[in-house]
Amino acid sequence: KMNRCGLLTAQKNPVPLKSVEVELQVKDHVATVISTLNYQNKEDKPIEALFVFPLPGDAAVCHFSADIGQTHIVAELKEKQQAREEYDDALSSGQQAFLLEESEQSPDIFSLSVGSLPPGESASIRLQYVIELAVEADGALRFCLPAVLNPRYQPQGPGVPVSSVPASEIPYSLSFSARVSSPRPVSKVESSCSLEPLQYLNTDHTEAAVKLAAGHKFDRDVELLIYYKDAHQPSAVVEAGQDSAQPGTLMGDPVVMVSLYPEFPESVMSKRTSCGEFVFLVDRSGSMQCPTSNWNQQETRISSARDTLLLLLKSLPMGCYFNIYGFGSGYDHIFPSSVEYSEKSMEEALKKVEVMQADLGGTEILQPLQHIYSQPSISNQPRQLFVFTDGEVGNTKEVLDLVRKNAGSHRCFSFGIGEGASSALINGLAQEGRGHAQFITGSDRMQAKVMQSLKFALQPVVKDISVTWDLPKGVSATVLSPPITTIFQGQRSLVYAQLCGKSSQTDCSVTVNYTLGDHPYESKQQFNLNPAKDTGLTVHRLAARILIRSLESEERENRGKSDEDMKRKVVELSVQSGVSSHHTAFIAVNKDNGDAVQGPLVRRNVPTPGEWECHNAVLRQPCILRVYELFSQLTITFITQCTKTDFPKSIIFTKPKCNPKSRSLMRKEKKNVPSVPEQPRRDPLLQLVSLQKASGCWQLDAALASVLGKTSEEVEKSKPAEVSSEVWATILALIWLHGFKMEAKDEWELLAVKAASWVQAQNAPGVKECVDAANALLGYKVQKDALGL
Repeated sequence: KMNRCGLLTAQKNPVPLKSVEVELQVKDHVATVISTLNYQNKEDKPIEALFVFPLPGDAAVCHFSADIGQTHIVAELKEKQQAREEYDDALSSGQQAFLLEESEQSPDIFSLSVGSLPPGESASIRLQYVIELAVEADGALRFCLPAVLNPRYQPQGPGVPVSSVPASEIPYSLSFSARVSSPRPVSKVESSCSLEPLQYLNTDHTEAAVKLAAGHKFDRDVELLIYYKDAHQPSAVVEAGQDSAQPGTLMGDPVVMVSLYPEFPESVMSKRTSCGEFVFLVDRSGSMQCPTSNWNQQETRISSARDTLLLLLKSLPMGCYFNIYGFGSGYDHIFPSSVEYSEKSMEEALKKVEVMQADLGGTEILQPLQHIYSQPSISNQPRQLFVFTDGEVGNTKEVLDLVRKNAGSHRCFSFGIGEGASSALINGLAQEGRGHAQFITGSDRMQAKVMQSLKFALQPVVKDISVTWDLPKGVSATVLSPPITTIFQGQRSLVYAQLCGKSSQTDCSVTVNYTLGDHPYESKQQFNLNPAKDTGLTVHRLAARILIRSLESEERENRGKSDEDMKRKVVELSVQSGVSSHHTAFIAVNKDNGDAVQGPLVRRNVPTPGEWECHNAVLRQPCILRVYELFSQLTITFITQCTKTDFPKSIIFTKPKCNPKSRSLMRKEKKNVPSVPEQPRRDPLLQLVSLQKASGCWQLDAALASVLGKTSEEVEKSKPAEVSSEVWATILALIWLHGFKMEAKDEWELLAVKAASWVQAQNAPGVKECVDAANALLGYKVQKDALGL
């Protein structure tokens, strides 16, 4: 039977998942998440329920248990194939069993199988994970509970199995509560979702609680932004080892987690680099035609990307090199190789950006990355790669392995656009590429976040990074986290280390040394060996997650060499620490449920919310229709009986046979489809920016006068006699930006700095009189110093 992947909803078959309850506990910058999934079988036959759902890509999943009636079963972590066989055996013999495993393709997708749930029976499944919270540019700590899971495009073979439906058709409810505690007061908590008022739990505001308002529609991920007073404070937490674990092992020894926030001198930070090769890789798959948010249906992701590229191209420094790539099922580029930034090359690029559409099909990012990395590097122009994608990629691990192999030749800045962007992909690109990741959801403006990352890219490069430990005699530290390879102003650097040995002395310190602008600097944090209270094994599990991911990466790099030995190390560490991995799965079997469950099992797939309305809208576009056949015509294989021989491990998605001529036909169709007419730019800021020259100046013409709300005659008449037309036009533009668009300063700050530098380079007389005349004409009171002049 041919159906779309959203078939299995309450209209056709009962969905046994009734509610999801999520409890978030935040301690400083570490979060523990406890999710309870409540199932009930209202059918007259036993069922097996499969739920494929997203989790943060860097979460350490560390607990899984089930409650059936009065019986409580805690799952064990076992080698994955062994766990699957135990699950199959249990179901074949009529026992209830539960299996939780990580996707083969991407570490941010898990599948939960609830087996042999008899008629009328209920079960509560509890899973727990711990995660570090990312630091946003404005100092907020970001937590995201992924709720939206979109189909992931796999270049070859079946993609990640997903049963997704429109958010409005999700038949289960979500409740979400958070409790935040920190040594520093909590100043506020913001969210893209409706929250109940923040409640402070003590007088000094170091503890607070908040809940998601009732009626969450599952149309977006649940994002919390937590703000502390006096943020960016370095800290160190020592956690005692597990009493039952062997000393000398990861779980048996204390582990320290050090958070450092190196601060750079303003004199150094003001000297932005004027060189570099800037490569912009833009997702042009069909899903980029989706709206940027559910409450702004007019602006699409691709139109926002076009506006962002305009700002980027105007903000680049003279003397650098650049290129722009688009990717989908294939890829293209504006120039055969990166070109020097000039007025001519900028204008040529902008003309092509203006007609850029989401018309390249699926989401295959591996090939364009391979092409970019194959390009020879340019002398004294360090490569900076900016990747824009909605993250619907199936071969995440393969992509990240490629970025890691090329990490020495570039930095990678990644941007996840829209709800459901893969956190494993977006965070992984930045981590492996020594860059910075940003997620653009809800009412976020892509332009502001991207320009923040460009500022990071233009910061002076930090070199010669090393970590030294000052520990008492008899105590040693084994660093567990990867070496720190990049440091950005205001961003956190984390170091995990296993502490071996004992000493009566407890005072310790760790120092990060680095070179910035040819001057040595250091960031030092002192701590003592006395373990913190009430951390459980959170720090150990986060450290184990880092080690497991590192071993998995090493295993993929050395494919064919000592595979079994590397796999054994991963399984041992995973089982010892209780943190799931690619090679392990949680298995729980109810061996006390008396009589065997009778009758054939029926598979029920629990749907996740996806951007269904958006993908359907994309499907209606003729030039994109064939590319989406992977998702629009799926053969779904169901289980009607459970035996060991025919029990698949997930929904099987089969791509239908294609006409061999489909690719050439698609190309012909694409040529015949009329281009979408461009809407006139209404945003005055973008109009003004589009008029700026590559050098940073503006020209005095009718287009500039129109943006300023004046006639050409008014603008010409007010110009001081001693200044040139270009200096006058540039100062007018700067005054307008500071007087009329201060709320968008993050977006235009870099191009304004370039403009001010251009004015200063002219050594023009009468700049003060020029500023006064511009203020008088435009009705502002902007000071000359504020303009950077």
